[in-house]
Amino acid sequence: MISIKLNEKYEKTLQFLLIITTYVMIVLRFLLNEKGRTNPDSIRYMRQSEIFPIIDNTTAPLGYPLFIKFFTYFGIDEFWSSKLIGILAYTFLLFFAYKKRFFFKELLIASALFSFVSIFSFTMSEALTLPFVILLFYVANQILNNKISTKSGIFYLSLILILLINIRYSALFLCFGTLFFGLLNYKKSYWKSFVISGIIGIVFYGLYKLLFIDYFNENYVNNFLEIGLKPTSTLLLELFQGLATTFDPFVHIADPNGGIINYGIYGIGVVTIIGMVIIFIKTKLSETERFILIVSLISIICSYFVQYVYSVNPIDYRLLAPFSIGIWLVFFRKLFQIFDSLTYSIAFLSLMTGFAFTWLSKGSYLENRKEISHFLEKENMKEKTLKFYIKDDASEEIQTAELISTVNPKIYVTFQPKDTLQKSVLTRHRVESKMKIKKNNYQ
Repeated sequence: MISIKLNEKYEKTLQFLLIITTYVMIVLRFLLNEKGRTNPDSIRYMRQSEIFPIIDNTTAPLGYPLFIKFFTYFGIDEFWSSKLIGILAYTFLLFFAYKKRFFFKELLIASALFSFVSIFSFTMSEALTLPFVILLFYVANQILNNKISTKSGIFYLSLILILLINIRYSALFLCFGTLFFGLLNYKKSYWKSFVISGIIGIVFYGLYKLLFIDYFNENYVNNFLEIGLKPTSTLLLELFQGLATTFDPFVHIADPNGGIINYGIYGIGVVTIIGMVIIFIKTKLSETERFILIVSLISIICSYFVQYVYSVNPIDYRLLAPFSIGIWLVFFRKLFQIFDSLTYSIAFLSLMTGFAFTWLSKGSYLENRKEISHFLEKENMKEKTLKFYIKDDASEEIQTAELISTVNPKIYVTFQPKDTLQKSVLTRHRVESKMKIKKNNYQ
């Protein structure tokens, strides 16, 4: 078995180089994207931040929009605030892991994977969840090693789970995982800390729904709960594709049009998953590693089954990021035990792949932002509440609205064709006929 051991000086130099390269890639990932790494949910997050304390939707918790709002008080707009959150989330992960000597090397590599670089550069709440997920693992480690009392363990675990629910509703799955881990170890002294914390998190979610979601959106259940949205055959295929791309350390995006390249992308992911399973079975796992794997796996399983009753996007690397990062950490720890410093090569290869993809598909957010700012100023729309017409949720026309939202987040999407008769309602043609957008080569 090939193994390379670097002396401490060279290893620190390598780590420093990896950190700097990751920072650069995070920035390039959104600057070389035509719309700054945003999507339809980004519009809602930035708009919610802009209009708060007005609540105009409850499809997502308030945690992420309020973080964005906080940074706008320092003179930067919602878009740049969201990017700062991603960079600070990455910074916190490394600082905390280094100070606490908790999975630092493993987190260094996991964070440098192209999929997580994409997460940190995205105007989405997943980046903000990752520091709290690591805090959850750390507190669990303290409990399992008898470094804090049962009461303190319950308090800190519950607090972290509640904070996570306030950022993403899917954090409820982490509550289930924590509860399940406690029940699985009910004969051990620490079981109460996990069971009680999991129950507290679940109860909090119930109260959150009754006191916040139902108050502002009484039709929430009717709009989002729908049994039989997709057949099992479709969901299993999407699960396979989602897991294969999530655990591909190099490329997390498959070609939606199909093609031979997808065999390679899915193939690497499948091989990685098989490798993980073999290593986890054949090597001895610590109690902390067991906790991380069980909670992560339960969360992924819940993510799959919730699709039968709840309208969500297909499982992919982004939705699974808070649940996959723990699995990556345990996997890389085992690889370090086998290959030592050679494990760092995975991070550098992933960054190289990510750079190649980003450069070849590059657009220019800064140029497009300049164009859209000029357009909105000329049309006297930079401060107004806007409407943008698209045919349906799957329409590519939404990309123009996403770009507009990075300059003026007070934009709403309408699906009513009659609205286009109003001059104040924007359409893709109406915008792009008056400006030139530099688009990415690969959509």
